[in-house]
Amino acid sequence: MTGFNNRLKTIILAAEDKKAYDIRVLNISELTSIGDYFVILSGNSQRQVMAISDEIEEKMKEAGCELKNKEGYRNGRWILLDYADIVVHVFHKEDRDFYNLERLWVDAEEIDAATV
Repeated sequence: MTGFNNRLKTIILAAEDKKAYDIRVLNISELTSIGDYFVILSGNSQRQVMAISDEIEEKMKEAGCELKNKEGYRNGRWILLDYADIVVHVFHKEDRDFYNLERLWVDAEEIDAATV
């Protein structure tokens, strides 16, 4: 769990550095095989969403974490960063409201991002 916590903390701090808000961490390990955690967060504009994504990617690379896949960057509305066991969803606020991943994963255990 320590590895998860360090990587989750790196993601959260990088997102906070770029003023991401409504950061939620969902433990999905008991619900699916696509990963162990979702980190879901928002930005107010496409530019901010891209800046948040860039910061997370840079800090995770510095921490030695390999990005497996990145989707949605060109649009800057919903960027997915796949770190295998941790999947980060960086949303524009409007798209987050529309897709409402938290509702889709309502059975996931939520972890307080402030305590990671």
